[in-house]
Amino acid sequence: MEVKIGVQQSPRELVLESAQTPAEVEQAVTDALAKDGVLTLTDEKGRKVIIPIAKVAYVEIAEASHRPFGFTTR
Repeated sequence: MEVKIGVQQSPRELVLESAQTPAEVEQAVTDALAKDGVLTLTDEKGRKVIIPIAKVAYVEIAEASHRPFGFTTR
């Protein structure tokens, strides 16, 4: 699943592929907002991304799209 995180005062967004479910990511964001703490997510390779929730502008949760590449027929 793909997660995009907008960070305040940053022209680029953070994009990571996560093995967590959309419900787990949503719960992590909700918990961080309630505690006014940090948002911690883990990507598919096991790396952790830690962001102060006060700096998060938005979080977009989307299913990863597997696009065909190369020469394919439909």
